[in-house]
Amino acid sequence: MGFRLPGLQRRTDVPKGYLAVYVGENQKKRFVIPISYLNQPSIQDLLSQVEQEFGFDHPMGGLTIPCREDVFLEITSRLHRS
Repeated sequence: MGFRLPGLQRRTDVPKGYLAVYVGENQKKRFVIPISYLNQPSIQDLLSQVEQEFGFDHPMGGLTIPCREDVFLEITSRLHRS
């Protein structure tokens, strides 16, 4: 049995085992990354910055990572290759 919270819509385009994140300093862009990336030190460093800037209040409704998009893409590209 499930329940719905009023005003909360869940996006269903994120496959199982993945997580949607919003990346950018000003304009936020949505990326879908494997949950396994959360164990990587480079992503954990970014998440520490997120905690310092936003705490647990993420205005986009999802995890927001306040770094430049090119930096995020470089980090995730390295993780994808390994």
